[in-house]
Amino acid sequence: MAQIGIFVGTVYGNALMVAEEAEPLLADLGHQVKIFEDPTLGDWQRYADQVVLVITSTTGQGNLPDSIAPLFHAIKDKMGHQPALRYGVIALGDSSYDDFCGGGKSFDALLQEHSATRLGEVLLVDATEYPEPEEITSPWVEAWAKLIS
Repeated sequence: MAQIGIFVGTVYGNALMVAEEAEPLLADLGHQVKIFEDPTLGDWQRYADQVVLVITSTTGQGNLPDSIAPLFHAIKDKMGHQPALRYGVIALGDSSYDDFCGGGKSFDALLQEHSATRLGEVLLVDATEYPEPEEITSPWVEAWAKLIS
């Protein structure tokens, strides 16, 4: 089974809650899972040839939360191609804003530029439709886990 790093960008705790719901689902399938609440580039590099799950909310005008923005910029500025990396993204947002799920979409675009392999589609979670995001994220995580070989 895979080693999976869950990298969390949260402001009010929803993304962390989603990560904490995802961890046992993935562990029950035999994966080794670790959550990073304030992830560093060093944390990220340990998963360079493994699997990562980015779970992030969006702030302001489509920005990443302060807990994960430094990681995003470090990857952008210091990492090159990451073809051995496999990843998924769960983006939390509010569709009443113009830049709906902009944080997660930005992370996905960066990893695509770095030639990482996305497993499945990015899950866009609308807070206006899913006030309890695990209603939609837990089934997505279970389906996403099946794409990890």
